[in-house]
Amino acid sequence: MNHPGHRRLVVALSLAVAACTAPGPTDRQDAEVTRVYDGDTIEVVFNGARERVRYIGIDTPEFDDDRAAIRELARLATDANRDLVGGRIVQLEFDRERRDRYGRLLAYVSIGDTLVNEWLVRRGFAEARDYPPNTRHQGRLDAAEREARNANLLLWDGRLAGRRLR
Repeated sequence: MNHPGHRRLVVALSLAVAACTAPGPTDRQDAEVTRVYDGDTIEVVFNGARERVRYIGIDTPEFDDDRAAIRELARLATDANRDLVGGRIVQLEFDRERRDRYGRLLAYVSIGDTLVNEWLVRRGFAEARDYPPNTRHQGRLDAAEREARNANLLLWDGRLAGRRLR
């Protein structure tokens, strides 16, 4: 039977099933950036407390490296991170583990539709690194690294002679 009432019921049931099985929006929470430590670590005011936040799924060069090229890349990554998030309201998205062994919050950081972790990788400031079990966006980060490598951006422009950061 092709009764109009049946069609509406089928559509309503289909929508109800889709709503139950489709992945929901990620739970993002606002935080105010009060300090940028380096390319992958910031300080925020979150839930009324100052917290250090380590970006999930990426690694940027460190200032304490004995290689001058790494220190220069660390400065560039820190400057890019500061320009993007410094003093702004960002959204924190947590994965399976909320803190690392140093007590830092672990988060994907966004401004609007921009996933900062991915933005830094795509532009060659950071490399994608998986830190299981926090791997929700690892596919996106790996794809961003492939793009940066193919375009020979910063970390991939030859100054490191094919060596990884660590």
